[in-house]
Amino acid sequence: MYNMDYDLAASHWIKKDQTSVHMSDKDLKEKIDTFIKGHNTCALATASSDMVRNTPIEYNYIDGFFYFFSEGGIKFKCLKENKNVGMAIFEPYGGFGQLKSLQVEGIAEIVEPFSDEYLKIMAFKKIPVEVMKKLPQPMYLIKVVPKMFDYLDSDLKKEGFGSRQHLDY
Repeated sequence: MYNMDYDLAASHWIKKDQTSVHMSDKDLKEKIDTFIKGHNTCALATASSDMVRNTPIEYNYIDGFFYFFSEGGIKFKCLKENKNVGMAIFEPYGGFGQLKSLQVEGIAEIVEPFSDEYLKIMAFKKIPVEVMKKLPQPMYLIKVVPKMFDYLDSDLKKEGFGSRQHLDY
């Protein structure tokens, strides 16, 4: 019977990062911001004690935070119990030499409907307040405060850096 060494597998990038050439935090943050702003959809992973949910969803990245309008769904069952979330933004797979993706870990908050922050995001998305107020229930607004980013970009090797870069936020 195969005896999987999960700890060995989990340590792969940690070991690789020890000898990798790292970008400055400032330059890495610029690359990450450019990548985030070049996309608008991610996979938002939420989890509770008995389930995991991974939702493809549109995001807006404003002032360093991710915002998601949602009508509802099972992800809220998870968010009730666990505010820790993961996000993945990525390019279609084109081969090992063309990898480009971003993983984000963060903390989710629910923004109060029609609060100043809620209205700010509605204005950004050009959603008229009167339209939202006519809904049976206003859409929920999830805000994710990032804690860390793992950026993978094969092109970074051409610049002399490791293809995977980590940034604590």
